[in-house]
Parts: sequence; C-alpha cells; structure tokens
Amino acid sequence: MPIQTDGKSLAAFRPMVEFFGLAYSAQLQKLKSKSWATVSNFDTVGADGKSRDMVGIDRRTTGMWLATLDENRVAEGKRADLRAYQAEAADALDAYFHQGVAVNPRADEHQVNALIFQSRAQIELCQAAKGLIHPDHLEARARVVLARGLGEHAELDRSRRPLYTQSFLKEKNLSRKEMASKAGVFGKKVKAAYIEKNDREPQMYPLDLSNGQTREVRAYTEADRPLMEQVWNEYFAPLTLDA
Repeated sequence: MPIQTDGKSLAAFRPMVEFFGLAYSAQLQKLKSKSWATVSNFDTVGADGKSRDMVGIDRRTTGMWLATLDENRVAEGKRADLRAYQAEAADALDAYFHQGVAVNPRADEHQVNALIFQSRAQIELCQAAKGLIHPDHLEARARVVLARGLGEHAELDRSRRPLYTQSFLKEKNLSRKEMASKAGVFGKKVKAAYIEKNDREPQMYPLDLSNGQTREVRAYTEADRPLMEQVWNEYFAPLTLDA
C-alpha cells in the first residue's frame, strides 16, 4: 500500500524486491545509481509497534525498475507476469515516441474523455500560436494531435518534419562529453548559416522535455538537414576524425 510522505506517494521497495526473489541490497544499490530513480526514506510502524526506517520509491521509479529487471534472474514463478509487463511497457514507449501518445487498452471512459479534452486544448493552442511559431512545426504538431484523437499514426511530409540540432547531433553517435562540448557551438553556427541562406533568423519553438518542462529552441525542419550537414562537415567532422 502506498505511503504519503512530504506530498509524495511512495511504495516500500523491499517487499517488491522480495516478491521477485531478488537480493534487496543489490537492487537498492543499482537503483540509487540510476538518474531516473527517486529513492526516499520514510518511517513506518511495524506489527510490534516499533518504528522502522524503510526505503520507498515513487510510481514512476517503480515502472522503470520493473521494465529493466532481468527476467531470467527473478523467481521462476514470477517470470511470466514480468514478461507480460515488459512487453506492454515496450509497446507503450514505442507508441509514445513514434505516435505521440500511448493509450492503455484498459483505460476507462473518464480517462479517454480526459485525453480528448487535452487534444482539443492542444489544437486550440496551435491556432493561437499562428504567427509566433514556425508554421511547419505547428502543422506537424496539429497533425500529431489529430491522429492521436483518431487513434491513427500521423502522416507528415518528411521535408516539413521538425528537426532539432540536438537530434541531429545524436545521430552522429557522439559521447555525452562530446555532445556537451559541441552542442552550443553547433547551434550557433547552424543559426548563422540559416540567416545567411534565408536572410532571417530561424523561429523559436516550445519543445516539451521528458521531465515535463518546456524549453524554447530554434525551429528547423528536415528541409534544413543539408544545411546542418554542411555545418557539421565544415567545422566538426574533421575534429571528430582527428580525435
């Protein structure tokens, strides 16, 4: 049963680990090393009336922990359930990143209606943002929202699909250190090249981050990929080869 502490809902970690027949200390150590994990301590009263300090994790961490367990190391009787969960989790992640939304097939009417309301609000925001955000980005977002509401996959003109400098650099298989050192300079040089080519600055676009925050980024599309490749080859590719 979840415990409410400091405004957060936590579930005791040890019983979950023992349920799967795993070593608690090893799982706790592994979890504490993960950047996505939220691990907190809380006080609970045992059957003997004594207060004990327990480790709890939130719902988000629980889902990630279950998705990353090795099915071959859990108790044999729990493997089928874990496989089923991980398969559904993989489907949900694929739908979220490639279709824009993941809908639980067991969602009730209230949850579905909430999703419809959210889609309607997002379409209204797209309308209100005309003239403020790159039109190609607005169209792409609107198509994704509409497809989500219809339970379909959004069909986007490839040349008009949003393209971010960070996404472009990730395709170059850079290390985290290389990304940190090159991203800022690369973004500035792409912006300068875009201005030289189009005689105007690239528009801004509010990008939704995985942590729930929003950050303003330069709005490029796949049509600008040759420009990014040009900047990469001129300023960065030789540096990568020398390294």
